[in-house]
Amino acid sequence: MHGMSLQGTDAHRDNDTLPALVQQAVEAARTHGFAFSCRPEQGRLLQLLAAGAPHSIAETGTGCGVGLAWLASGAAPGTRLISIERDAERARIAAEVFRDHDHVEVVHGDWRQIEQYGPYDLLVLDGGGQAKGDGTADPARLLTAGGLVVIDDFTPATTWPPHFNGEPDEPRLHWLEHPELRAAELRLAADLSVIVGTRLPGG
Repeated sequence: MHGMSLQGTDAHRDNDTLPALVQQAVEAARTHGFAFSCRPEQGRLLQLLAAGAPHSIAETGTGCGVGLAWLASGAAPGTRLISIERDAERARIAAEVFRDHDHVEVVHGDWRQIEQYGPYDLLVLDGGGQAKGDGTADPARLLTAGGLVVIDDFTPATTWPPHFNGEPDEPRLHWLEHPELRAAELRLAADLSVIVGTRLPGG
């Protein structure tokens, strides 16, 4: 299965170990009835990966800013973060969460606008067309050499080649077998996995 993190916002409930910025974004999502934030398991991975991105991080599908808050809480001082959200109201809500963080920018628009600001040390692609094969993002243009791409919201594969609804899982295979990446699927929970790919030198 592919798709948004169902009830990802609620998965943060009663978690008193959240970074302050994540807590703020979760509250904003809850207040505005946005249920599809990234889950804490994804967030912790993003926080960890952000620490290794020296200059620039990008995300598509901001929502109300929960994933971006995990990234910002892990990023080193001076690392620039940009996130694109196509829904104007959600982009406004997320921008408010980060109003005191000069190195974080939320842009309202189509995900393809991410190309204007790259390349990136870390790129987090939301489940939508850009991650699932429709007008797909190009790692060679969007990533620095050795840069990482994260594609979220998969259900862990149990077969090889992976299947989805009885058919070969082309979106998953697109990333796992991408000629410019060395990619692997990471299981974060029994029902949740992500694909992480490193842009190969010279790719």
